[in-house]
Amino acid sequence: MASAEQLKALLRSHGEGDDEHFYSVAMQVAAHEARLGHGALAEELRNLIDSAKRRRGVGGPVPIGKPRGELASLLAASWPKLRINDMVLDETTTIQIQRIIKEQKHAERILGYGLAPRRKLLLVGAPGTGKTMTAAVLAGELGLPLFSVRLDGLLTKFMGEAAAKLRQIFDATTQSRGVYFFDEFDAIGSQRRMANDVGEISRILNSFLQMIEQDASHSLVVAATNHPEVLDAALLRRFDDVLKYEVPTEVQIICLLKAKLSGFLGGRVAWKRLADQAKGLSHAEIKRAAEEAIKDALIHDRNKVTENEVGKMLKERVEAAARIGGRR
Repeated sequence: MASAEQLKALLRSHGEGDDEHFYSVAMQVAAHEARLGHGALAEELRNLIDSAKRRRGVGGPVPIGKPRGELASLLAASWPKLRINDMVLDETTTIQIQRIIKEQKHAERILGYGLAPRRKLLLVGAPGTGKTMTAAVLAGELGLPLFSVRLDGLLTKFMGEAAAKLRQIFDATTQSRGVYFFDEFDAIGSQRRMANDVGEISRILNSFLQMIEQDASHSLVVAATNHPEVLDAALLRRFDDVLKYEVPTEVQIICLLKAKLSGFLGGRVAWKRLADQAKGLSHAEIKRAAEEAIKDALIHDRNKVTENEVGKMLKERVEAAARIGGRR
């Protein structure tokens, strides 16, 4: 039998039209009956819930609304179509992302047993290694909008204003389910009491720590940083998972080049030689080099590229990275 609190939650969510919360509570009731040994009743309740969700279309794409008012200066909304198969990552990171997606797709059952799916994520790695693309893939796989936080709108010169803006963003995670992406997170997550801390950053960080701790929405909060060494240690405890991104291995470089150059290559290709030339470059830099080779062929009325042409573009990327203190 449902508890008084569960009955009230069911009626409240029904009255507010919050289908997601209604079905979540209903699954909790089913789980409670299962723990009491009422297996047949629990299974019947779950079947009724699944049937109702299919009829109502719950779990399908969430309508995306363009942020309005002050939120428009804080969030940029998009609807990515990317899937995890579009990424080339190491096995560990791929498994982590797949696990997050699976937990989100089975969130109601997990919540029904008093547990929580992973949804607060920290992505760590060099520029161009797949952090931003991961946020887009999570949104694409789950049929959710991607809300990218505009740091220029969040960080202001007025004392206390940034914390109030941050509160608006976390309020939005409850009102509109989606993937909320904080890129360049070290701008607000740097260690307290650092030499260059002007006070306001500490207040923003303290506000973020409090808000992410209290956040009980069904949205995903994803933060990405190129500089994990400056993050406050207290942040790590607030995230459900930390995903680390590295520059691609030889095998990954070859996979990236084959995928990007598919249909454009002419003649034999020594993939290992190209991989050696691309060593140390990020995923994004390798993709750009391949795209540059294709564009150069197209503007010269060719529909094929050679290994030498791809190698030339990779060399330019390596030299550019070296000039700005790159990774070679």
